[in-house]
Amino acid sequence: MPRLMLPAALLLLAACSGGDDKAPPDDATATGSPDKADPAASDGVVDADLPAEAKKTPAAPEAERAVDGDGIPEAIRGRWALKAADCTAKRGTDLTALVIDATNLRFYESHGELVRVRSSGATQVLADYKFSGEGQDWDQRVQLELAGDGKTLVLRDQGKGAAAEPMRYTRCT
Repeated sequence: MPRLMLPAALLLLAACSGGDDKAPPDDATATGSPDKADPAASDGVVDADLPAEAKKTPAAPEAERAVDGDGIPEAIRGRWALKAADCTAKRGTDLTALVIDATNLRFYESHGELVRVRSSGATQVLADYKFSGEGQDWDQRVQLELAGDGKTLVLRDQGKGAAAEPMRYTRCT
C-alpha cells in the first residue's frame, strides 16, 4: 500500500502547482534574466535582427573620460609646491612639493595612484585615488583645477578626511 501512496501524493502536488503556462523554460536563470532563456521570449527581437550599431556596447559616459584617455590631463602634470622655495629645494627637503604624472600624485610623505576619473577637462580633473603613506592606506576623491594662466593648481579633497579648505600650489619651472 505505501508504494501506491507515493505516486498519488506526487500527482496531488502536481495538481496543486497551478500549472502556469507562462513558467520560464528550464534553462532560464533563477533571477528571470532573459539572456539565458529563449531569446524570442524576451521581447520578440533576436540579436541577429538588430543593426550593427545596436549590437555595440555603449561607450562610457563622457563625464568619466579623461582628456588623453583615462589619466590626469597633460596641462596639470608637472611639479608643484605650496611654498615657492620648495620648487628649488633638494629632493627630500621639499616638504610641500607635489609631483603629478598621468596617473599619480606624489607628495613628500604619501603617494596617490589614480583609480577612476569621475570628470575631466583640459584644465581640471575629479578622480578617485588610492593613497599610501606613513604606514597607512586610504581612498580619497580629489579635484585638481588650474587657475591663473595655469600657474596655480587648486587641490580640493572630497569625502571623509577631506581638508576643510582647498590648497593652492604654484607651478615649479
